[in-house]
Amino acid sequence: MRVAIIGAGLQCRRRAPVVKEWKGAQLAVIDSLQLDHARELAGKMGCEASADWMSAVARKDVDAVIVCTPPHVHAEISIAAMRAGKNVLCEKPLTRTVAEAEEMVKVAKETGRVLKCGFNHRHHPAIWEAKKIVDQGGIGKALFARCRYGICGRPGYEKEWRADPKQAAGGQFIEQCTHAIDLFRWFMGDIVEAACMTGVQYFKEQKLDDNGMAIFRTKSGAMASLHASLTQWKNLFHFEVFGEDGYVVVEGLGASYGNERLITGKRDFDGPFRDEVTEFRGGDISWKEEWNEFMSAVAEKREPLGNGRDGLEAMRAALGAYESEKSGRVVTFK
Repeated sequence: MRVAIIGAGLQCRRRAPVVKEWKGAQLAVIDSLQLDHARELAGKMGCEASADWMSAVARKDVDAVIVCTPPHVHAEISIAAMRAGKNVLCEKPLTRTVAEAEEMVKVAKETGRVLKCGFNHRHHPAIWEAKKIVDQGGIGKALFARCRYGICGRPGYEKEWRADPKQAAGGQFIEQCTHAIDLFRWFMGDIVEAACMTGVQYFKEQKLDDNGMAIFRTKSGAMASLHASLTQWKNLFHFEVFGEDGYVVVEGLGASYGNERLITGKRDFDGPFRDEVTEFRGGDISWKEEWNEFMSAVAEKREPLGNGRDGLEAMRAALGAYESEKSGRVVTFK
């Protein structure tokens, strides 16, 4: 499989080495509007550089496209690639609007191409093991979930595309916590209601939210609370699901988020409180495991884990939460 990557920013730097090292895949071209950025990374990866994404996705020697651009062009690039016969892995958030995401899913179905959304968090080992426990009935029926997900913002943030309403799907709430919303859906089912508040608390030189809090309700009745923050001055990831019989908690994502840990416990009205803790050492393998899932889905001609519809539904929930804040009411999804 020969691969084109569109966009030469941080996500390309994470994904390109995985493609290069993967048996059965070959990195063909890295494309960026800033050709010098593409050339710098292409030189390290041993592939071609381009500043014309249309030509890159139309190449006959390219089988798959990874879209690592800002969200405002995700749909245009992904749709063009799929119509050119390429399979697509597109970064999250899938698009800027629900309508764009729906069109991407529609085109994937029409063309028979694999469309995967960049939900690498599903492939962190602690998350993966927690999901297995839940699926095997280890905590009983899910009652509620919580996620706190924050990073320490940086000087000059207002100059990045993430702070530009014309390029980003929203602020920190959707940019980072689309991952958390996807995990809520994955663990507890479709989201049907949302209520939200966001604000610009510290990074006031830009218009998009640097903090957001939301409450969701799933079709089963389970609830989930979420806090996304750019003012978490020490990076934090904390995800937990509590069921009728017990709970699973994931802390950390490695690197600046701290060691990845899975904490499990059981409901016991009389006994002492007791947790079992598993700590996962080593580097972040989620990018490699997600690429393996994408490659396997293409080879097996099946829907991948974290597919286009998953990306669409995460967008629907996140943008619905924003709508809740604007309207001052709980938003219900179809």
